[in-house]
Amino acid sequence: MTRILITGAGGNVGRALLAGLGAHEVLATDLQPIAEANFQRLDVTGDDADRVIGAFRPEVVIHLASIVTPPKGSTRAFEWRVDVQGSRKVLRACVAHGVRRLIVTSSGAAYGYHADNPVPLVESDPLRGNVEFPYADHKRQVEEMLAEARQAHPALEQVILRVGTVLGAGIENQITALFHKKRLLRVAGADSPFVFIWSKDLERILIRAATDGPAGIYNVAGDGAMTMTQLAQAMGKPVLTLPAWLLRGALGVARPIGLSRYGPEQVGFLQYRPVLDNTALKERFGYVPELTSAQVFDLWRKWAQP
Repeated sequence: MTRILITGAGGNVGRALLAGLGAHEVLATDLQPIAEANFQRLDVTGDDADRVIGAFRPEVVIHLASIVTPPKGSTRAFEWRVDVQGSRKVLRACVAHGVRRLIVTSSGAAYGYHADNPVPLVESDPLRGNVEFPYADHKRQVEEMLAEARQAHPALEQVILRVGTVLGAGIENQITALFHKKRLLRVAGADSPFVFIWSKDLERILIRAATDGPAGIYNVAGDGAMTMTQLAQAMGKPVLTLPAWLLRGALGVARPIGLSRYGPEQVGFLQYRPVLDNTALKERFGYVPELTSAQVFDLWRKWAQP
């Protein structure tokens, strides 16, 4: 039995993880109570991390708390406080209270959205999370912080999971919102490939990371990738293909007048999606995802299009 503390345990992944770790002593933390769980309120933006981790004395901390889909009215400053400052406070508490292992769900977005990204990306490729994309920028900042901690505090083991788009029955996020459109948007000259990981696979990976898996940095994605054209074909939807210059211009006009929440920078997000190589996950970490990217998407599609 291992003493495990989970931040952000109220999300889809966290709740599934609680069930999967039933044989261990687990403390679930979040802002709102979680029924049928040993629960403590923990706001990562305040001083709760030091107090709660210090009192529970976990061997392992699974840090899931982050802003994946910003709520209405969210600001970049708030998202930074949760994602970056919150992670720093959790990290400091782990060091201060002798936590053996810290597991952090990072993202493939930490590599950034760039035309010269290698395809596929491996864990040794540079992290260039774009400043114009808060989520990517924050994940890069968190990973830079963790890299410094590996040098300063080698006794704290780290497992960093650079996760692709998580899909499964009941999961909705900013990415799935793209798939609900009547037509899927494609930028001319770009394949816009997506890599997916099944939520159940991610749960199993986190359980292995918290128990008998090796420390390290791992891309987390199912085998293969799907282009925007392939996604549209799978959903039986048409594709709207626009040149990048036209899309940038349209978004440049639409956002200032409130017709779109996205600006011209969103074109890069659609053009240069990071494709993750999962060889290290399979060979070094020792986990082979049960579902490929295409199979994960098909599972989600059947749920979303009954």
